[in-house]
Amino acid sequence: MKDRGFEPKTELAVRRGERNGKPLGRTGVIHTPHGDIATPAFIPVGTRATVKTLTPEQVKGVGAQAVLANAYHLYLQPGPEIVDRAGGLAQFMNWGGPTYTDSGGFQVLSLGSGYKKVLSAEYAGANAGRADAQIAPDKERLAAVDDDGVWFRSHLDGSKHRFTPEVSMGIQHHLGADIMFAFDELTTLLNSRNYQEESLERTRLWAERCLAEHKKLTEERADKPYQQLFGVIQGAQYEDLRRKACADLGSMEVDGQRFDGFGIGGALEKENLGNIVSWCTDELPADRARHLLGISEPDDFFAAIEAGADTFDCVNPSRVARNGAIYSRDGRFNVTRAQFKDDFSALTPECDCYTCTNYSRAYLHHLFKAKEQLASTLATIHNERYTVRLVDEIRESIDGGYYEDYKAQTVARFYAGNWGRVDVQRRRPRG
Repeated sequence: MKDRGFEPKTELAVRRGERNGKPLGRTGVIHTPHGDIATPAFIPVGTRATVKTLTPEQVKGVGAQAVLANAYHLYLQPGPEIVDRAGGLAQFMNWGGPTYTDSGGFQVLSLGSGYKKVLSAEYAGANAGRADAQIAPDKERLAAVDDDGVWFRSHLDGSKHRFTPEVSMGIQHHLGADIMFAFDELTTLLNSRNYQEESLERTRLWAERCLAEHKKLTEERADKPYQQLFGVIQGAQYEDLRRKACADLGSMEVDGQRFDGFGIGGALEKENLGNIVSWCTDELPADRARHLLGISEPDDFFAAIEAGADTFDCVNPSRVARNGAIYSRDGRFNVTRAQFKDDFSALTPECDCYTCTNYSRAYLHHLFKAKEQLASTLATIHNERYTVRLVDEIRESIDGGYYEDYKAQTVARFYAGNWGRVDVQRRRPRG
């Protein structure tokens, strides 16, 4: 059985997903030593080797095929050597299936920025295109980038640490995930064009170092299962920079080692998501997987899948669940509202998750008002199931040949919902 790499399956030729006469959307399979991942797929985020409030058995119960943990957080606590001695991430957390780890670059740069990262131009306003230092000159920056790597202070205790491409690769090899990501520099839409260009070149050079270190560590740890390494595509909202990054990383090879897939990351405007992904997938090799970092809204899934993205991760389903926000086919609503106090119907009538099968809106309303921890668990089970199931159904509709009808019905119903839905979130942080 093949245990590494991506295998394309069904092509999706739709108007928005077709570029230069070729379809970009597709289904497929990512093969890993811990099992296959049918794509497109949503990958729940277990930042610290746990999807918050859920056991691994509950994560399996929502239909998740894999989970993603964060190298930055696991580096700080409990430490990658502990995870390695436990047998790797999957065994440490009793997951058993495929695992991902991101490089830590996002957290190092966003948590250490000294202000809240702006990932979308709608929040930038008149500040769009200005350098970070101009936005928050009075705040202490906890991270400092140079050409070799990043100095940063822990958000836990303020201790000083250094991440370089080699350090990130070492951490992720100890964590032992099936798929890991190259160390990259995160920029925002507030950064100037000049800085975006400088950063892109820095990330390219870091990518070469990641490939070299990955090859070295793979050979040194030959007794361990092979870990796939994905390069990370930056370039913000600039088409030429995105295409250049894809061409550079797509053809990159160091001592015979190339990237096994790619992560499309960085800042982007929600309304331009499909175009940005299509710029990337138009340039990237078709025989390798493409992971879109930090996406979980229904319209974003459809746009990205049509443009050729294969997998996704985001903390949003579990994060908003802990505040009582519930996803349904009719939009998103908050179960803490008074209208649900004596509503004894299922949380959402068409969901097959454990929560919807066994509990009412009134009960979850009570749990949240009483500040019971079970509220977060039950709401998270549902939101993760909703999100995993949505992407599964998109995959099934592509294979079944009814994608356009499924999309039209799903999008129209979700965004016409009248359950007091809160505004759909923009891109959220990874982890």
